[in-house]
Amino acid sequence: MRKIAAALSILTLAAGCAKHDPILPGQRTAIFEESAQTVTGGVIENLPATAVGASDAPCPYTQDTSNVIWDGDKKIFSGFPTSNSVKSTQKPVCVGKYVIAGLTTGEVVKVNPKNRQIAWIADVFRPSNMTGGASVLDIIAPIIVDGDAVYAGGMGDAFCRINLGNGKSKWCTPISVSVPFVVAGPAAFVMGADGILHAVRISDGAIVWQREIGKCDAISYADGHITACKIKINASTGQVID
Repeated sequence: MRKIAAALSILTLAAGCAKHDPILPGQRTAIFEESAQTVTGGVIENLPATAVGASDAPCPYTQDTSNVIWDGDKKIFSGFPTSNSVKSTQKPVCVGKYVIAGLTTGEVVKVNPKNRQIAWIADVFRPSNMTGGASVLDIIAPIIVDGDAVYAGGMGDAFCRINLGNGKSKWCTPISVSVPFVVAGPAAFVMGADGILHAVRISDGAIVWQREIGKCDAISYADGHITACKIKINASTGQVID
């Protein structure tokens, strides 16, 4: 009877955790539907001359590979370390009185470093990537904050626009992200881990066009053009410029 009761307890615990984040506590909802990528086609209009990239503004906080954020030698946030992660250097972003960081657990966290209070935690991974418990979910591409939007992409097949104030996802689209991306007016340009460049409409997360480029460490944007792997691309249409 004790063995049966123990087994039932384990099953009950597993069922109870199914609606919760597997790593950090708190109620969670699915970040996006389990669907394949779809490309709407068309062109992106009203592109600006310059894009928003990773912030170079001074931010005194540091982050280690065990998901701990530091203020000098003082911990201001302690996440959970993961055994499945890729080698990278994470850098928190300072926004007003808060610090925002991406974790190897596939989450973005907003913390008040003065009192260590967590403002919100947002999941940035496809839910099915948790199956088997050995997925790599790292958020290693620099997070971009533009106005009231936080843009983050991770290895867990998700690129998301998150509300800066409350941490809710406006949308997530299934792209695995490992290198820096840019946000240019109405679109974000994101290099997938599979070597495909995506133009993502920031109003709703739709992929307008895709272009197979090959794996690059970074992309750059200027005057309506994207350069990736030394290939120049029309950012409006996705066509290669000779």
